[in-house]
Amino acid sequence: MAEEDGLCPSHDGKGIPLNIFLKDARFVFKMDELGLEIAQIAFPAALALTADPIASLVDTAFIGQLGPVELAAVGVSIAVFNQVSRIAIFPLVSVTTSFVAEEDTIGILDSELEVSKSVEMGSTVNGETKKLIPKGSGERPYDSEMHGSGHDKPKFEGKRHIPSASAALVVGGILGLIQAIFLISGAKPILNFMGVHSDSPMLTPAQEYLTLRSLGAPAVLLSLAMQGVFRGFKDTKTPLYATVAGDVTNIILDPIFMFVFHMGVSGAAIAHVISQYIICVILFWRLMQQVDLLPPSTKVLQFGRFLKNGFLLLMRVIAVTFCVTLAASLAARQGPTSMAAFQVCLQVWLATSLLADGLAVAGQAILASAFAKQDYNKATAVASRVLQLGLVLGLVLSSILGTGMQSAAKLFTKDLSVLHLISIGIPFVAVTQPINSLAFVFDGINFGASDFAYSAYSMVLVAIVSILCLFILSSSFGFVGIWVALTIYMTLRAFAGFWRIGTGTGPWSFLRS
Repeated sequence: MAEEDGLCPSHDGKGIPLNIFLKDARFVFKMDELGLEIAQIAFPAALALTADPIASLVDTAFIGQLGPVELAAVGVSIAVFNQVSRIAIFPLVSVTTSFVAEEDTIGILDSELEVSKSVEMGSTVNGETKKLIPKGSGERPYDSEMHGSGHDKPKFEGKRHIPSASAALVVGGILGLIQAIFLISGAKPILNFMGVHSDSPMLTPAQEYLTLRSLGAPAVLLSLAMQGVFRGFKDTKTPLYATVAGDVTNIILDPIFMFVFHMGVSGAAIAHVISQYIICVILFWRLMQQVDLLPPSTKVLQFGRFLKNGFLLLMRVIAVTFCVTLAASLAARQGPTSMAAFQVCLQVWLATSLLADGLAVAGQAILASAFAKQDYNKATAVASRVLQLGLVLGLVLSSILGTGMQSAAKLFTKDLSVLHLISIGIPFVAVTQPINSLAFVFDGINFGASDFAYSAYSMVLVAIVSILCLFILSSSFGFVGIWVALTIYMTLRAFAGFWRIGTGTGPWSFLRS
């Protein structure tokens, strides 16, 4: 592509390529080919990613009606469940998305090469050009009308053969069972470690909720593994439909189980588990229609590649989630009031920040395809566009939360002490939105470049500094100190992503050439 089209990095080989962050910023909202491709992936992905936190917010609102003790108890349980889940989920989904996108792109290129050879053979034998489809391929060659439309994927008559999809399901199913067994058998000691001791009124409802919700762990892991596959295909609509169907079910069942059947927090947990299995069944049904999930042999599954990169991201996700879980634990140690306020602020903080993860998903899927084709012009353009969109999104979210969250807090609790602490946390939740958005987008960009090692090691360093800040600031300034430390954590996380691309190192070394 030409440099004047805004898709070619303009640098002279000297200095640091910081211009990538401002490149063609005037076109940030332009619905050109690239803009449409990003929007078609990012918008459904963002809706799907925020659907579950929104459902958790609804859970929180319903549980808040039971009282501050129940609200705080469920907050601790959710923090534990999310911590353990993300240790498995994040590496699985991220690796799956990149590998599937690469395999799908390579499959398309191979198909085009076979068609080209077949055309040449047809011309030689028959004296005329005929487009022949390789026998047994199970697929139609890349549609020329779609080429260059931003979709980068062909129409298939048969099923795709994507080994990474099968490997992801096997790994996801095993990890889900392990997680369920671990949480159910160790619920009480885990909660004790989180600061909910035997004499705490939070222990019984927290243990009930965590034990029951853990029954849905296999469905959660399998669902998110399949979401990673669909993301690799640049299909974020199917996960959206499945997630919405499950979360609507959850919202409907919550008040029925909690208040009609008088099951309290147990009812909320059961409703959530049912919704997760609905999502899992829908995704599996759709995936079976598109992918041949029975590989010819276990060798093609490439478990070694999965485990190597998955381990790197496992290091990273432990570092990431431990910081948030430690913050929740420190809030719980300050009592039910502090934990209840922290739970509300955290849920809003995560739900809104995850909107930017839609852009991260789009960036990862498109970049993985671009790097597989060694199309560095498009890689540069994609990185620039999603980063600029992430910053704009963060500023918009900051304005909305800064002006509206004070009134919205009353939907979660009527306890005046809890509301007072929430009002203290609101400025932190609002001001950090641009930082959070950029941090999420940087993650997607580096995953799209398969830069898993840097992502892991840099986050471990960020976590070490952040953990020290959490202990020091929480002991000195209490609730406020926790949020100051979380702000430092997200700032360092965003800077780590900025440093890699801004210095043009690793897979981004082409920016300096």
